[in-house]
Amino acid sequence: MNRRESIKLLSLSALASGFTWTVHDVKAAQELKETSARTNQSSPFEPAFFTPQELELVNVLVDLIIPADERSGSATDAGVPEFMDFMMTDRPTMQLPMRGGLAWIDYQCDKLFDSAFVDCTDEQRMQLLDSIAYPDLAAPEDSQGVAFFNSFRDLTATGFWSSQVGVEDLQYIGNTFVPEWTGCPSEILDQLDVSHDE
Repeated sequence: MNRRESIKLLSLSALASGFTWTVHDVKAAQELKETSARTNQSSPFEPAFFTPQELELVNVLVDLIIPADERSGSATDAGVPEFMDFMMTDRPTMQLPMRGGLAWIDYQCDKLFDSAFVDCTDEQRMQLLDSIAYPDLAAPEDSQGVAFFNSFRDLTATGFWSSQVGVEDLQYIGNTFVPEWTGCPSEILDQLDVSHDE
C-alpha cells in the first residue's frame, strides 16, 4: 500500500468517525474555488486568512501529505491551500487551532534544527512529521502537535478528494450518464441474497 492509499484510508476512517474540523459545506467551498479559478486565471491566489509565511508552510506541508504521483497531481495542484484558506474564513473557530499549529511546527523546527519548516531539509521535515503523525507512538509532550497534524491531514484529504483532481484520482464515475439501466448484476444480487422481485 502506497502513501496515497494510506492517506485515503485514513481520511475515509476519519470521515466515518467524525474529526475535529468537521466540514459541512465542502461542495460550496469547491464551487467557490472553481469559480474563482475560472474568473481569475491570470491573477495569483491572494489568501484572506493565511499570512505569506503561513501560506508557504501550508503549501509545503500539504504536498508532503499528498504529493504528486503517476496518477494525479499534488495537494497544491488540487488547490488545497486555497480550500483551507476559504475554510478558515468560513469557520472562524478553526482559525486559532490552525494558526497555533503552524506556529508549533515552526517552533519545533527552530528548536530542533535552528531553521523554519520551509527552510529545513526533506529529512528534517520528515523527522518532525514522523514524530507527530502516529498518535500511539508520539511523545506525550508532542500532544499538541499530534492533534494539529491529524486535523490538518484530515482537512488536506477533504480538500484534495473534493477537488476535480481528487475526484479524478478516485476514478469516481457516479455522475456518468447511463442510457439504459439493466438493474443490479445477478452475481451481486446472489451475494446479497435478494432479487429484483422483492
